[in-house]
Formats: sequence, C-alpha cells, structure tokens
Amino acid sequence: MAAPVIGGMSGRNTPAGAETSFRRKTRAKLPAIRGTRPSVHNGQLLISSGVPSMDHILGGGLAVGTLLLIEEDTYSTYSNLLLKYFVAEGVVSGHEIFVASSSEDPQRILKDLPTPLTGELPKQVDLEPKVEPEALGLAGDSMKIAWRYQNLPKVESVPLSSSRFGHYYDVSKSMCPEMLQHVKTHSFYLPEMVPLEEMYSSSSKMTCDYSQLLHSIQRVIHQGGFDGSNPQQRGEKNILRIGIQSLGSVLWGDDICSDERPHHVHSLTRFLYALRGLLRSSLSVCFITVPEHLIQNKAITVRVRNLSDTVVGLESFIGSERESNLLYKDYHGLLYVHKIPRLNSLICDETDTKDLAFKLKRKLFSIERLHLPPDLSDTVSRSSKQDVAGSAKLLSSGCGTAAVGKKHLDF
Repeated sequence: MAAPVIGGMSGRNTPAGAETSFRRKTRAKLPAIRGTRPSVHNGQLLISSGVPSMDHILGGGLAVGTLLLIEEDTYSTYSNLLLKYFVAEGVVSGHEIFVASSSEDPQRILKDLPTPLTGELPKQVDLEPKVEPEALGLAGDSMKIAWRYQNLPKVESVPLSSSRFGHYYDVSKSMCPEMLQHVKTHSFYLPEMVPLEEMYSSSSKMTCDYSQLLHSIQRVIHQGGFDGSNPQQRGEKNILRIGIQSLGSVLWGDDICSDERPHHVHSLTRFLYALRGLLRSSLSVCFITVPEHLIQNKAITVRVRNLSDTVVGLESFIGSERESNLLYKDYHGLLYVHKIPRLNSLICDETDTKDLAFKLKRKLFSIERLHLPPDLSDTVSRSSKQDVAGSAKLLSSGCGTAAVGKKHLDF
C-alpha cells in the first residue's frame, strides 16, 4: 500500500528529485519609485496623502491604482485643503500631477499649495487626555486618567516612522514656484474646455457625462507611460497623482445636486466605473472631492461610495452649534472613515477607532481621537451634563451603554 500523502508531500518512498507541493512563496518585486513604499499589511505599493495622520488611519497610505473619495464639508474649506496637501506631496515626491476643476483654475490651485516644512518635525502628540487636578477641584500632585479613556488605543498624529514617506506643510505660506518647475503638471479647467452655452445646453453631448475629463486622464496615462504602453523617460517609473475638485456639482453640468430625480442619475457612477478601470491598470492614484451633503437622492451617494476604494467624510464646525460649544473648542470638525479597500486580502485593515476629529493649526493639519472632557464634578450644571451626555453618543467604543446614558454617574 502506498504511503499516505500528508500536507501535499508523500512518505519516505518519494523518489529523489520529485516535486512536492511545498514551495517557497515569493512575492512579486515592487518597482522602486520615489515617494512610495510597500504596505506591511498586504504588500501593496503606497503613496502618502500629504497628511501623515490620515496615512496612519488608512493603513499606511493610499494604494497605487485606487481612488480616494472625500465627501466635502459644508463650505468645502477643509476638503479643498486636503486636495492641496495631496498635490503638494506629489510635488515634493517628484510625481506627475493632474488637476481638474470646474470652478477654480487649476493653475491657481498649484500656486496656492502649502510649502513643506524644512525644519524640525512636530513633536509626537500625546493623544491621551490630560486633566489638571485643580480644574476638577482635587488635591494632589498626580492623578490617574479617567476610567473611560484608560484602555483606549492611541491615534498618532505624527507617526514614528521615517519622514521620507509623507511630509509636513505650513499652510500659512505658499510653495515657491521653483519647486513646481521640477515636476510635470497637467490641468483640466472645464470652462476652457467647454463653452458655458454648450455646457448647460440640453442638446450638448458633454452635458454631465464627463467624457472630456475621462479622455484627458486617459491621454495623460497613455502618453506618460503610466499604463506600461510607452516606456517612461530615463527608464524610471513614476506615479501620476490625479486631483479632481467638487466632482458632481452643478458646475460640471450635473443635476444630482439640484433634483431629487435627476435626468443624469447614472452619469457620475459611469464615470467612476470607467475611471477605476484606468487606475487599476496604471501607476496612478486619484483624489476626488464630492459635495455629498448637496446630493438629494441618497441612493446616488451609496452608488458613489461603492464605486470608490476609500471614502472619507468631513463635517466642519463652521456655522454650526458645535463651533461655539466648549466641548469641541480644541477641534475644527469631525472625520468619518466610511470605507477602506480590501487589497490582496479577504479583510480590510480597519482603524481601531471610529471617533475621529481634525484640527488645523498654523503649521499642521492633524487628525486625532475625539476626546470629551470627563464629567467628574458634582458642581457641573444640568445643561452641561446634558451636553456631555449628548456628545458622548459620538463615541462608539470604550464606554459601552453607560457612557451614552442620561444619568450622571458618580464614583
């Protein structure tokens, strides 16, 4: 009787030189490209989004060949800033740039990019909340951290890795024109491509089908050799960064933001479907901002999210009640990670926290865990307690049902 096969390899009677199923698994060698690094989770080639804290949340960076969708805040203040960070990181890394917009001239966007910080990097931010004993009416030189924050994991605003991947920028200063001269840029300004009379004409073929934008991106990818069709210059491979501002707005000729039952309901989704096909087969990454809060048909929002690889939502405090709420005085808005791609794995690398907030300092845009002040004093007013209880509903981990209740707990 023949020896049984265990684990794909026969017993002692296996003849010498015979092949077995035990073979060393080898991964394909990733190309060495400036401003990239392989992911430690799935081996995918990554680039930086321009915000190191966002790279940390998204699993190390943006995967090459994917699409990042940013759902804009109400006044598009911070979404446009993130777009400039993305483009500025491409300039510093020496990547090729493609910027498209329907409202702002891409050349103006390139001139307003933040300048990179050349001095010392910001120190690591300790995201564990610090409470002064005197503020709570307690005596003593030291005290333990509040129980609700004791076992929560940290979200590092400044990663501990090398600064070669991802840089920091000063938003108060514009990037010098000499830096832009060393990179190749492309622009797509809709009013220059299509006259306004034809753009909003019902008989125009360009009405909200985004065909010219798609053809422009396809031409840059093909002529630049990012899809492997043409050898790139000097034999060095490079990354194409594509930034599209306020896609789906009325200025693009689309009506998804002005009608509950738009006539061109599938135009944006068809564009995203074709764009993802281009990205998958090329060395390129796309960064798109969409005014999701203006889309009246929420079924379109679901389709747009499904056709995107990574989806991040922004909620700004500008013009809202939270702007004057003392509980949020240290933050400028909330950040929601709706979707992270599954690449070379069955599951995605989800972040260990869902309660994220962002703040903009003079020289640093950072994303941190949302910390609410602990309510430990008996002298807190009833209205303040209600604000804390209502705000604590945003926290999804660490406190359970006791943290979101209306009762005041004393220990």
